[in-house]
Amino acid sequence: MAKYLAQIIVMGVQVVGRAFARALRQEFAASRAAADARGRAGHQSAAASNLSGLSLQEAQQILNVSKLSPEEIQKNYEHLFKVNDKSVGGSFYLQSKVVRAKERLEEELRIQAQEDRERQQTPGT
Repeated sequence: MAKYLAQIIVMGVQVVGRAFARALRQEFAASRAAADARGRAGHQSAAASNLSGLSLQEAQQILNVSKLSPEEIQKNYEHLFKVNDKSVGGSFYLQSKVVRAKERLEEELRIQAQEDRERQQTPGT
């Protein structure tokens, strides 16, 4: 009886081990694909995400903007900053998130403008 119990335990451990190894390989592949996609999106944008602590998508969600328009960013920023002011019962944490999101989107606009200038200066290929 003990022999069968030991065999069942060993088989169970093998199955779980194989499943874990397969999941780990899939996670590494997904991570590699995401890193490649970020590399294609531009190193500056990834660096800006690391510095601000917010991804571009997260910043867009916080300020509720779908496209990078300076006017829309400023309008939504002002509204959300006022609504979350501590003196009117708002949250300092949310207000700081709004500020960081605006900074991140402004940095992305600056990066895009710089890339556009570089493309215009470089002769067409």
